[in-house]
Amino acid sequence: MPRPHLVLVSLTLCIVVSGCTLIGPAYRPAPSNPTAPLAQPQVVLGDLEVRVVYPPAVPDSSSFGSSVNLRTVEGYAIQSEDSAFVFGSVGTGDAMLEVNGVSVPVYPTGGWIAWLPLPRDSVARFDIVATTDTDTATVSLLAPIAESGRVRNGTVWLDTLSLSPVGDRWIRPDEGIRLSMRAAPGSKVRAYGPNGLVIPLLPDTLTETRSWGDLAFSTSDDSASGVKTIMDRYEGWWTGRLGPDPDIVLAPDFPTEPTDSNWIWVEATNEIDTIRVRWPLRVGIVDSRFPLLTRVNDDPNGTATTDEILAGRPTPWGTYHWFFPNGTLARVSGRWNDQVRLQLSRNSSAWVDASSVEPVRPGTPPPGGSVRSLRLRPTDRSVVLRIPLPNRIPFQISEEDRRLDVRLYGVAADIDWIQYGGTDPLVEEISFAQPSEDEVVVSVELSAGLWGYRSDWSGNDLTVEIRRPPGIDPARPLDGRVIAVDAGHPPGGATGPLGTPEWKVTLEIAQKVGALLERYGARPVLVRETNDALGLYERIDIAEAADAEVLVSIHANALPDGVNPFENNGTSVYYFHPRSTGLARELNRALVRHLGFPDLGMGRGNLALARPTWMPSALTEGLFMMLPDQEAVLVSDEGQWRYARGIVEGLAAYFRQWAMGSL
Repeated sequence: MPRPHLVLVSLTLCIVVSGCTLIGPAYRPAPSNPTAPLAQPQVVLGDLEVRVVYPPAVPDSSSFGSSVNLRTVEGYAIQSEDSAFVFGSVGTGDAMLEVNGVSVPVYPTGGWIAWLPLPRDSVARFDIVATTDTDTATVSLLAPIAESGRVRNGTVWLDTLSLSPVGDRWIRPDEGIRLSMRAAPGSKVRAYGPNGLVIPLLPDTLTETRSWGDLAFSTSDDSASGVKTIMDRYEGWWTGRLGPDPDIVLAPDFPTEPTDSNWIWVEATNEIDTIRVRWPLRVGIVDSRFPLLTRVNDDPNGTATTDEILAGRPTPWGTYHWFFPNGTLARVSGRWNDQVRLQLSRNSSAWVDASSVEPVRPGTPPPGGSVRSLRLRPTDRSVVLRIPLPNRIPFQISEEDRRLDVRLYGVAADIDWIQYGGTDPLVEEISFAQPSEDEVVVSVELSAGLWGYRSDWSGNDLTVEIRRPPGIDPARPLDGRVIAVDAGHPPGGATGPLGTPEWKVTLEIAQKVGALLERYGARPVLVRETNDALGLYERIDIAEAADAEVLVSIHANALPDGVNPFENNGTSVYYFHPRSTGLARELNRALVRHLGFPDLGMGRGNLALARPTWMPSALTEGLFMMLPDQEAVLVSDEGQWRYARGIVEGLAAYFRQWAMGSL
């Protein structure tokens, strides 16, 4: 049978017709109506057995009568102070369930999830009782609660886990340190340093907004939801050294406990009592007269398991904002334990992992100099911009719709010539600017929307390869397209109430996406084809090696502690680079149509599979694995085909809009 070339309208009409097959006789026919609710699963009848999937639990030797006793795994604590979810299964869909006396619905599959208040204590106990007409099963689970158990009734207390910062820090001479901690409200709090130093810590009377989980995932429109007034936070400010001066070293070799009485102390006092603890912090001053230089080496052990690009962050352990390839040279202006601050220019700095940088020979001059004349070289699939540099200086590439900006740090422009190497239609203009004395911005204006790019070192020269957009027929938008389809996980991944692993369903969905793409003339590249674990950067390498034009990573979602799963669930898609917003938007729209669950919208996420620069990429979170009804959809054949059709329909809409210039 010849391969049909169908436009998206034909795809939609075909789905509506009962019994129409999109993918050949070897696969199930499409549902009669993609917007109709999914069929409710039949009630599963089995043996009554309570299983808790989350919080992660193991058997406990302590006794609660006839109950089966569980405790959370070592090192785990609930990261919420108000409410938490617990979910698992009871083995049969005809059971009744109570958790802490609250009735919890049991889904026909036997799965369940509860959203319960937490006690004002350091440990939460969940008593789970499942019953049928003939049997009863009980489980008691103990789970510690993070940052809880504060003492009241006028007793002074001091939370040692809240001390910030801790460890070793090096700062610039003009830089200060913000000291913060939590202690009993109404206390007098002071820090004591060497030589009689006293630093007062004053109450912070501001309000604290929602937790990071609420900010990232909550869909509530109530601006006051989750906001609480802080009564037990204290802050202070100090400029200068504190404690014994740490050595300026790059190897992450620090004592975990204070070994010297000169470390500072902190004291909380009220009318009844006083408590004093050692503050494990020492601060040194970086000597700017003798700059310490470092070189990026993201694969110091030669394992070839990284992308050899080091992420830079605006704050220690923050979100990714810069991407420095191996060999980049920079000056060190600070450190906080395993994070090193690179001074990119006079006014710009970035924090990176200390384990991925290495010192260079003492006395090496700091990077800097002049940017010389630019040259563009067209190839069949790209144009390559070569930027001559005095050394491998830090840089940042940012993008707009039809422009690429390359910001070069620590240099000045001496660009007498810009050679275009012909009149390639993709590049309209190359220009430069000097926004500050030691930063240069080279801008490339394009005649079409930016599709992708990548950068590399050639000696000390920086090369930026700008990809040509593919030629797309709007009447057959998928025909000839090379599409990388990534089945998310393993390692890691979410687990459903029935114990369903995310990696299993994502692979089954990816295989269905591949089958559909082939029927519409595309060439799918299945990034993961087995159940074996695959690294994040290995996945990107596979997509790039296949010269894929788009990358879609398939996932099933889960929530962090403290976020109500009944109010915050559904379909979402994530992107990272601006040029991938159109892809994410069309995938999200199509998945919402086909799956029929709430629309959480698209979002920008700092996710490895959304960060490749050579192609537009997006990560789909079709449904929530942790919810019994959505887990049932994800494991069902019909639900997986709907997920797959949503992806294919979204891809077709994206390619069509690109071809018609409407993105």
